[in-house]
Amino acid sequence: MIRETFPVGQLQCNCTILGDEATGEAIVVDPGDNVSGILARLAHHRLALKQIIVTHAHIDHVGGAARLKKATGAPIYLNEQDLGLLGMMEMQAAWLGAPVPEVAAPDVAAAEGLRIGLPKLSGEILHTPGHTPGSICLHFPQHNLLLAGDTLFAGSIGRTDLPGGDERLILRSIQERLLPLADATHVVPGHGPETTIGEEKERNPFLQDLG
Repeated sequence: MIRETFPVGQLQCNCTILGDEATGEAIVVDPGDNVSGILARLAHHRLALKQIIVTHAHIDHVGGAARLKKATGAPIYLNEQDLGLLGMMEMQAAWLGAPVPEVAAPDVAAAEGLRIGLPKLSGEILHTPGHTPGSICLHFPQHNLLLAGDTLFAGSIGRTDLPGGDERLILRSIQERLLPLADATHVVPGHGPETTIGEEKERNPFLQDLG
């Protein structure tokens, strides 16, 4: 498996490329910006993009998805509960003082339990609302890998003070959907350093009362 995770855009969102060397196919998760750089990395690995998966519809995660689709033809996956946020790009751009990105409606609804990925790199959507109503995580059990979006961070959790945020709901999502995963599960958050489920159970101050 090829995995490259790298920061993109003003808020340094962690964009991830997952690729299969044997088939030359890939998925990209959270292409928030820097589409030319994403395309260059795909070309470097000689990978054809098959899926664009967005963990939630905040501008720093979805801002480059439409441009990436135009360049590659790959479909966009997004949970439909975030369609309201997708329609608020002008407001979101104003928060950052950034240009309004082109957006596109998702081609596939990234609903709970949906199988995503590639034949030899298969994953599952975990719907983890709280940061936004449609926040999702991507679990690849064969690789002990979780792409957590802005639900879980190293030592923290996603903010809940933006439209659609709900602190009680994000903690329930983490408790019910993420903490039952194996402690060795490698977690790639939407921003910042990587971690594991075991480390967050032990050290994350937001999770100590979850049991």
